[in-house]
Amino acid sequence: MDQALYAVIMEAYINGVSTRKVDALVAALGSQSGISKSQVSPICQEIDQQVQAFLCRPLQESGYAYVYMDATYLHGRLGKALQVCSRAVVVAMGVNVDGRRELLGLKVGDSESEGFWSEFIASLKERGLTGVKLVISDAHGGLTKAIRRQLQGCVWQRCRVHFARNLLQRVPKAHQGMVTAAQRSVFAQENAADILSRWDDLAVSLAERFPKAAELMNEAREEVLAFRHFPAQHWKKVWSTNLLERVNKEIKRRTRVVGIFPNDAAITRLVGAVLLEQDEHWQLEGRRMFSAESMAAIPELEDLPALLSAAA
Repeated sequence: MDQALYAVIMEAYINGVSTRKVDALVAALGSQSGISKSQVSPICQEIDQQVQAFLCRPLQESGYAYVYMDATYLHGRLGKALQVCSRAVVVAMGVNVDGRRELLGLKVGDSESEGFWSEFIASLKERGLTGVKLVISDAHGGLTKAIRRQLQGCVWQRCRVHFARNLLQRVPKAHQGMVTAAQRSVFAQENAADILSRWDDLAVSLAERFPKAAELMNEAREEVLAFRHFPAQHWKKVWSTNLLERVNKEIKRRTRVVGIFPNDAAITRLVGAVLLEQDEHWQLEGRRMFSAESMAAIPELEDLPALLSAAA
């Protein structure tokens, strides 16, 4: 078959066209032979080489000061019985010394346990992940333990969006709007001292009526406000995983038509292709998340424990 037709089929697959629609797509292009569903997968396996080259590439020696980690879930078949299971797909994104973002890697598994996350972070380190000063993620127990074990010395930023959801679970529904507005006012402050002061005031005000919410605020104070130790120009983009959530939404959009993947390799192929495409777009676009000057203003790793200790 003409290589151009192969290319069209692979591009359609990556962009979320289901294999059931490929026959119609090929017919629209003028081919009379048609392509069956069984033929599409072997053709799309040619994507694997590109995806694996991307996912196994050496990372930049200059390092990544900020690393974002998050997970999404897809359905796939597992084992000899081909039972349909929920599969965790974890993705890491880094910001290099030039202030540009890169998608660093992905891993597919059946859980988000500490061992699973540790293996993923260890694989990134083997490929050259260095210089990490702040990791941004949710508060999943397995992930936070893996960060402490695998990335010792760096600071952990608990995603403020995920935290807000956890906080509202401890507040009656009738009062959630008020608490949400009050919490947003914390992040509207312009300097670290005011942020701390507003956070503490809010915790005190909640203590009498919603003691469990106040307790959570006191426990999570340093985790949610860790961003304040970094340049103020970066705060809005490092206090949550929103930047990576957008990538996960695109993964969901592209994989929705597949429904159930036959195995983990198929998940890696399609999700890896989506990440490769997104990363290439970022590099060709040439936009920086942060200026090189502001990246240079990030505190040195050895100074961060002192900063956290002083803040506490």
